[in-house]
Amino acid sequence: MLTREMRRSRRVWFSLQPWKQRLLFWSGAIAVGAAAAFFATGSELAINWFGRLIALSPWYALLASPAGLALTAYLTRRYFPDAQGSGIPQTFAALHTEDRALRHRLLSLRVAAGKVGLTLLALLSGASLGREGPTVQIGAALMHALNRFNPDSRREFERGLILAGSAAGVAAAFNTPLAGVVFAIEEMSRSYETRTSGTVLTAVIIAGIVSIALLGNYTYFGHTSAALLQLDDWVAVLVCGFVGGLLGGVFSRIVIAAGRGVSGRFGQFMRKRPVAFAALGGMVLAIIGLLADGSTFGTGYLQAKSLVEGTAELPATYGVLKLLATLTSFLLGIPGGIFAPSLSIGAGLGQSLSAIVPYAPVGAVVILGMVAYFAGVIQAPITAFVIVMEMTDNHAMLVPLMATALIAYGVSRLVCPQRLYEALAENFHKPHRAPATTPPVPPVSGT
Repeated sequence: MLTREMRRSRRVWFSLQPWKQRLLFWSGAIAVGAAAAFFATGSELAINWFGRLIALSPWYALLASPAGLALTAYLTRRYFPDAQGSGIPQTFAALHTEDRALRHRLLSLRVAAGKVGLTLLALLSGASLGREGPTVQIGAALMHALNRFNPDSRREFERGLILAGSAAGVAAAFNTPLAGVVFAIEEMSRSYETRTSGTVLTAVIIAGIVSIALLGNYTYFGHTSAALLQLDDWVAVLVCGFVGGLLGGVFSRIVIAAGRGVSGRFGQFMRKRPVAFAALGGMVLAIIGLLADGSTFGTGYLQAKSLVEGTAELPATYGVLKLLATLTSFLLGIPGGIFAPSLSIGAGLGQSLSAIVPYAPVGAVVILGMVAYFAGVIQAPITAFVIVMEMTDNHAMLVPLMATALIAYGVSRLVCPQRLYEALAENFHKPHRAPATTPPVPPVSGT
C-alpha cells in the first residue's frame, strides 16, 4: 500500500509541469555553457590581438588604450549602463530583490549582450579585467530569460533560475564545477536550500559538459605538485595570508569608497566627464604596461599560469603593478571582472613573498598568494580555496589553502568590514539614474 509521501512523489514525477521546469533549467544550462565557451574564445582573441599590436611597438599602447577605453566607456554609459563592472553585484541584487522590474532590468538579454561585446572591447584595449565575473551575470540573464516560458512562475522558481545561472557561469568559465556550487551557496545565496540545491547541481553539470565539449577538458592554471613538506614551510601560510588579506581588503575598501563618491575636483571630473576619465585611465594603464613589459595587460591568465608552472619570466614588481592596473581598470566604469586578475595578482605577490620564506617551495607560495589575495578581495574563503585547488589540480595543498584563505579573510575583514559584492549590490536598489561617479556607483558595479 502506497504511503502519502509515495503518492505525492509519484504525482510530482509524472506531472507535466515539473518536467517543463526541468527542461527550462536544462536548456538554460546548455545556453550558459555555450555562452561561456564563446566568451572565453572571444576574450583570448581580443587579448592576442592587443598583444600583436604592442608587439609591433609597445608605444602603440599609449594610443590604443586611451582611445579604446574611452569608446568603451561611452558605449557603456550611453547604451548599457547596467552592464558596468563585473556583473556579480547586479546578479546579487536581482537575486535578493522583490522588485521584478529591477530584476528584468539588471538581467535582460540586452544587458547580457552588451556585457559580452563591451568586455571584449575593453580587453582589446588592454584593460586589466576578467571575463569570469561577467559570465555570472550573463549566465543569470540567460536563465532568467527562460522564466517567461513558465506560466506558473513563482519567486522561488525565478530565484532558482538566477542562482543556477550564476553557478553555471562560474563553473563553465573556470571549468571548476565544485567551485560553481560553492560560489552559489557562499557568495550568492548565503544559504543552502534543499529546494534549489539539485537545480544548481544539475545546471553546473550540464553547463560544464557543454563547455568541455566546446573547449576541451582542461585545468585552468595547469598542474602543479608543489606542496609544503616541512613544518617551517607553514610560515608561508601566515605571511601570504596576512599580506594577501591586507592588500585584498585595501582594494575592496578603495572600490567601495569610490562607489560612494569621491569628493573634490577629481571626483567632479570623474562624475561629469566619464569618457575623458576613461581615456586618462587608459593612459595610466599604458604606462603601467610599459613599466611591466606588457605583462599587466589583459586578464593575467597566462602570467598566473606561468607562475604556477614555474616557467614565468616576469618582473619582480609584477604583482604590485598588476594590482594597480586592475584597480585603475575597475574604476573606469566599464564592463569586466576581477576574478582572473585577482588570481594573477595573488600569484605575483606569492612570487615576491617567496623571497621572505626561501625555504618553502616557490610554487607552493605562489598558490598560497593566489588564494590569500583572492579571499581578501571577495571575502568568501571557501570559494577561494576550492576554486584555486580545482584550477591548479593540487589536492595536496588543500589544508594550507584553507588555512591561508581563513587568515586572509580575517585580515581583510579588519580592513574592510563590508563585503565587496554586498556593498556594490546596494547601489542597485536605488532609483535608476545616470552614474554619479566611478564604478560601482549606481548603476555602476564591478567584481
